[in-house]
Parts: sequence; C-alpha cells; structure tokens
Amino acid sequence: MTERFNIYSQLEHLQMKYVGTGHPDITRYEWVVNHHRDSAASYIGHHHMLTMFGVSENESIGRIKYRLLQNMVAPCGKEPKGAEDEDDEDDLE
Repeated sequence: MTERFNIYSQLEHLQMKYVGTGHPDITRYEWVVNHHRDSAASYIGHHHMLTMFGVSENESIGRIKYRLLQNMVAPCGKEPKGAEDEDDEDDLE
C-alpha cells in the first residue's frame, strides 16, 4: 500500500514540476500540442536532425529551423470547439 502511495506522489510531483507531463484533467488536444512542441524543440536542439531533414527535403538548415519554430506557435491548428464538451460527456458515463 505504501509503495503505491509513493509512486502516485512521485507522479504528482513530476506533473507539477514539468509542464509536458500532463495531469489527470488534460485534454487530448493539449497532450498532442505538448508532444508536437517537445518534438520540434528537440529537432531544433539537435543539429544532426536538422541536417537530416534539410538533406531529405532539399532545404537549408535555417529554413527548416524557421519552419519548425513557426509550427511551435500552433502545431495542431486551432483547438476544436467541442474538445472540452466531449471530455465532460465521458465523465457522465
């Protein structure tokens, strides 16, 4: 019993400390946006990944970096209007 409590308290601590780890009330859209932003930030931070993307797309590394930075603003488009309504309906069932 104490082991289970310890694991849950560690998970709660991580969720409070790091934004991208989510929380119990996170919507699917928010989770996907965090995932896309984390991926883009990782690609920008690793120069060899930018080089691979640039070679495969026949683009300059600067242009690839610029496009990734622009996509970080809204990586998945606008939030769907009914996203929170769907989650509320799931809780009722």
